Amino acid sequence: MDRIAVAILNWNGLKYLQQFLPSVVENSPDAEVWIIDNGSDDDSLAWVRASQPSVLIHENGKNLGFAQGYNAGLKYIEADYFVLLNSDVEVTPNWIQPVISTMKQHAFVACQPKIMDFNQKERFEYAGAAGGYMDKDGFAFCAGRIFYQFEEDLGQYDSSREVFWASGAALFIEADKWREIGGLDTDFFAHMEEIDLCWRLKNRGYSIGYCPDAQVYHVGGGTLHQINPFKTYLNFRNNLYLLTKNHFESSLASKLLKRLVLDGIAGMRFLTEGNVKYTWSVIKAHFSFYGSLGKMLAKRKEIKAHLHSPNLKGMYGRSILVDFFFRGKKRFEQLEKDQFIH
Repeated sequence: MDRIAVAILNWNGLKYLQQFLPSVVENSPDAEVWIIDNGSDDDSLAWVRASQPSVLIHENGKNLGFAQGYNAGLKYIEADYFVLLNSDVEVTPNWIQPVISTMKQHAFVACQPKIMDFNQKERFEYAGAAGGYMDKDGFAFCAGRIFYQFEEDLGQYDSSREVFWASGAALFIEADKWREIGGLDTDFFAHMEEIDLCWRLKNRGYSIGYCPDAQVYHVGGGTLHQINPFKTYLNFRNNLYLLTKNHFESSLASKLLKRLVLDGIAGMRFLTEGNVKYTWSVIKAHFSFYGSLGKMLAKRKEIKAHLHSPNLKGMYGRSILVDFFFRGKKRFEQLEKDQFIH
């Protein structure tokens, strides 16, 4: 029988644990449920121990961020499959086994369920929706959500399929592949680290999947507001990390130069909208990236040494920026299917 560990990273998340942990315990009878705590100083652990005694706890002792927090905690958990689950996710009955079955059937080493918006339950949620993709310039998007355009679930994504990346809000992964790849990159701190993880797996030839037969509801922005200057900084910086480490299909120098121009345009747009803090976030992101370029190039070299029949299925050969903002393609189904690598 498969050993499955559902691991929830917590940092002062009493509100969300009280709201969602009981349903996770109730709907996960075939799994161990773990709390990996990042040095919380609220009453969250006391509440877990008193009200959910079956839940196992690992204490990191301090706030290590999303990536390092999970890496530190999962070292102590023995399982065949890890399920990284955000604390602000509502799960549904029988949400685990369909994903595990899909992984086995299609040889996916990582996979996500359908992720819906907790507050508008007919609508796909930002962080993952119906599976993640990547355009030729390194911009991530999802089936069911492109930039700020969200789709309602009308059954259009009700078939299991391979994707480019799976969401960290509810990420299923084979434990041995987690260990093989070295877990999440702690330099990311938070945001896009699951995309980096999936891309590193795909650079070794592995496949990532989406399972529509399991559904969860994500609040989103539970520990960091959906849009704020710090998240803007992390997203711009981490996207540069992502490209530098993993993109081997064209010249890295030309790719980074293009991103410098595109990010400059984004910064100017923030400025014209009066969002000076966001413009500064973009600038800081680039300076931070340049300061870390040597480290990222070293990681790129290491990843290249382990390239093994890279699997690029789910990469989009066009610019999602051009398609969305200039060609009016607001829904995933409107994108040109022959431009995806199959």
